[in-house]
Formats: sequence, structure tokens, C-alpha cells
Amino acid sequence: MKEDRRLPHKRDGFQVLKTKTAYVIFIVLTYAFGYFSAYYSRQPLQQQQPPSPAAVRDVKTTKPQVCSIDNFRVTTRCGNLVPPESIRQTVIDRIFNGTSPYTDFPPPHAEKFLRPKRIKGWGSYGAVFENIIRRVKPKTIVEIGSFLGASAIHMANLTRRLGLEETQILCVDDFRGWPGFRDRFKDMALVNGDVLLMYQFMQNVVNSNFSGSILPVPFSTGSALEKLCEWGVTADLVEIDAGHDFNSAWADINRSVRILRPGGVIFGHDYFTAADNRGVRRAVNLFAEINRLKVKTDGQHWVIDSVK
Repeated sequence: MKEDRRLPHKRDGFQVLKTKTAYVIFIVLTYAFGYFSAYYSRQPLQQQQPPSPAAVRDVKTTKPQVCSIDNFRVTTRCGNLVPPESIRQTVIDRIFNGTSPYTDFPPPHAEKFLRPKRIKGWGSYGAVFENIIRRVKPKTIVEIGSFLGASAIHMANLTRRLGLEETQILCVDDFRGWPGFRDRFKDMALVNGDVLLMYQFMQNVVNSNFSGSILPVPFSTGSALEKLCEWGVTADLVEIDAGHDFNSAWADINRSVRILRPGGVIFGHDYFTAADNRGVRRAVNLFAEINRLKVKTDGQHWVIDSVK
């Protein structure tokens, strides 16, 4: 009889264990037990003794895995050098199928949208241009970033005044401006998505009577500089004034050096302007430091002499 009285009590306890609350408590206790077991099992690893001074010295004197800057250099060779007097025709042949882009300019569909003269630039008339051109006496100038041609036309005026009649200026620009630039240049026409920058650039060149000295190279700086190198086109003087962020300036400088003649000069704008906040000066300084070159300044421009 006593045995019979205990049986219901055991069954009641079993029913309690089957409730949801008991199940949750069981799971929590299991998790806590596992967590603390794992924690204490790791303690000896965290309390390991620090390495001995000898071991530290061994690590420091072991030769590190150095990532050489050479891994980032472009090593492909440029083509056979084109004589300065043949550079203009080489570019016309390669890009414009042998016919000057100024032939029969302007095209009928664009003529009514062009102003006789619409020149705008930034830092395009600084003393640095005459200082360098007098010193270098360049036969070929490559300008990276031309927009409407203000600095190119200024350099053409200088070369003519200094008696450098044969100097050619190649203007590398995709002539697309930048997103939103028409907010500041509302008078620039838009025809089927074309902002006509190249045509207005050419109109400015023609109006200034320099169509025989200034030639557009209407491509991105990266692709244009690669092709100029491949074709053997070199320059005595390279001006860089295109993208002002670090990556663009860094890429333009390193690509431009490949087409610079030995003893040539590379220079650019925005070393002391608001654009420096985006990385122009950092790119210039890093390039000079890596290549053990000295950066000179002239107004808002940076100058690096005799790169090769």
C-alpha cells in the first residue's frame, strides 16, 4: 500500500519535467556548463609566458618578407623613339587616319553651338610656364588635362614668342568634363549627350591661330599615355592637370614619366590649392620620395626636374 501511494508522486514529478519551463531551464544550464568549461580550458593558453628576449631578437633579425616597390612599376618597354619633327604626323596617322582633325572644321552639326572663343582655365597663366619653357626649350610638350585649352594656348604663345616655332603641344583629355560641370558652364551645349568640349577646345585653338601647333588626343589619360609610349612618342615637357584625387594624380605621374625624354621636366598644378585635399600633393611627394627626386614649387605648381 505504501508503494502504491508513492507511485502517483513519482508520476507527478515526471510530468513537471516535461513542461516547457523545465525544458528551457535544462537548455540554459547545459549551455552555461559548456561555455564555462570551454572558458577555463582556454585559460592556460592566454597565460602563456612572454617570449624570452633571445626569441624576440631572433624575430627582429630574421629577414622580413619585403614587398618591393618594383612590383608596382610598369616594366613594359616603349616603342622605338619617334623624332620630334615626326611626332605630330605620327599622332595624326594613328588617331585621325592621316587627316588633321582641323580639316573642314567645324562640322556642320556642331558649328551653331560653338562660341568664337570660350577659354577658361585654372592656374593657366602662372610664371611657371615661361620659366620652364625658357629653360627646357621643348620640342614636344604633352599636356595631361586640357579642358578648353587655356594653358595649352598660353604655352603655344610662349613658344612662339621665344622663337620655338617647331614646338608641338599634344593635349590629352577625354573632353567630357566631369559629372555636373555644366552647372558651372551652362552655356556649353549638349547635343545627344555630347557636351561638345572637344569642338569648343578646337574652336579656341583655331581662333588663336595655333592649329598647327596644338593637337588634341581625345582619350582618357591612361589609355592615351599607354599608346603614346607604345608608338614611341616622347616629350621634353609634361604638364599634369587632370584628375585631382590621389589615385588619378599618382597614375598620371607614373604613366607620364614613361614618355619623358632623359633630362625632361614634369610639372603640374594644384600643389598649393584646395585640390590638394584630395591628394595631388601626396601623390607628387610619394613619387619623388620613392624615386629619390626633389620637388620644387613655383607658385601653385610643382616641378620635378630630370626624372630620368
